[in-house]
Amino acid sequence: MNRADRYRHDAAALAALTEPDQVHRDVYTDPEVFQLEMERLWRRAWVYVGHESQVPEPGDFRAADIAGQPVLLVRQADGSVRVLLNRCAHKGTKLVTAPQGSTGKHFRCPYHAWLYKIDGTLAGVPLRSGYEGTRMSQATASGGMCRVKNVASHRGFVFARMAETGPGFEEFFGDSLSSIDNMADRSPDGELEVSGGCLRYEHNCNWKIFLENLNDTMHPMVVHESSAGTAKTLWKDEPADKPKPMAIEVMLPFTENYQFSDATGVRVFAGGHSYTGTGDVTLHSRYSQVAGYEEKLVAAYGAERTQRILGTSRHNTVYYPSLTVKGAIQAIRVIRPIAVDKTVVESWTFRLKGAPDELLQRTMMYSRLINSPMSVVGHDDLHCYRAIQEGLAADANPWVSLHRNFSGDELLERDQTANGTSEIPMRNQFRAWESMMGESVLWIRPL
Repeated sequence: MNRADRYRHDAAALAALTEPDQVHRDVYTDPEVFQLEMERLWRRAWVYVGHESQVPEPGDFRAADIAGQPVLLVRQADGSVRVLLNRCAHKGTKLVTAPQGSTGKHFRCPYHAWLYKIDGTLAGVPLRSGYEGTRMSQATASGGMCRVKNVASHRGFVFARMAETGPGFEEFFGDSLSSIDNMADRSPDGELEVSGGCLRYEHNCNWKIFLENLNDTMHPMVVHESSAGTAKTLWKDEPADKPKPMAIEVMLPFTENYQFSDATGVRVFAGGHSYTGTGDVTLHSRYSQVAGYEEKLVAAYGAERTQRILGTSRHNTVYYPSLTVKGAIQAIRVIRPIAVDKTVVESWTFRLKGAPDELLQRTMMYSRLINSPMSVVGHDDLHCYRAIQEGLAADANPWVSLHRNFSGDELLERDQTANGTSEIPMRNQFRAWESMMGESVLWIRPL
């Protein structure tokens, strides 16, 4: 057996890549492991496809990619949404290459003009007489576009599971869905809509390196010293009661110390999901009030529920493996793995329906400064991701440490809370990784 085949054909070798408190560098660097992730983990998991607000009218579509397979989120005539494979049943051509748009009542193949209804049904074939007397009517092609069977929408967020079998949607996400609920509840109307376009950028690193960083609170005060630290220096001589510009307000929290980060707390869930923000403070908890906003929430929900909604201030909620939600700032990032050392990240901003426009302005400011190709803060992270990927080529130590605050007791619990600087979110992700990477899914259990 050559080196390139060892993980696919040797279950013991694959299992040996992860230990409770450390992982082998091959989980980030080996192309075969990456391919197995696409076939097993990404096909078995519930992966984010898009938001229903992106396809408001029948025939509207949004293109995405799941585990290397092109898919389309399509609004149907009855108002429902479907996820279809973006593939002509004839020669396999992608039916659309645009990231999103409207196809009207039909998809038309750009190669041979096969025609499909928006539900994927085959509607027309040029020179149909040429198929008389053939086995076309029994062929898969006669069924039209292939439909992804396992699709779920939660508060407008649409997920799909490519594999025929696997965990159900509620089973997979459990109570972590409360972060999406909190984000939607921040709208006085209870609804979100995507606002503006996508800030899309490429990282030269494995997808897991990016994902693990999202609930890593030990890095901001170090990594972002050059960007957020500069903003802090520029503002340090201003009066304490002087209103901060939006840019300063969203950047300064990245300079907080270890004690602040530890106090934020972290919660993890079976399935690899987690969020930072179990306590009273997070990177978003000290933003200034927007005039008239709380009053609108009180009118919609009452005072008590409004306090619960605004009192929940989570930083990043990771919906493993494909989505991260910033509910308090109404922004998401979507992970699209391309290769073992290449990951595309999409950043989207949301408008809270019925809320003051200033909230959307702050969201867009945050996304430009933190999560975009022209980011001031995000490029600090980008440098580190690339440096990790390159540094793992060193042979001296093949293991990546995840020992911080490890306790064997955490292996016995499904959902649990820990101090904010613990590396439990990363360990929790790899427990989900182990469950889905085997030949059979071990879903979902304490180790």
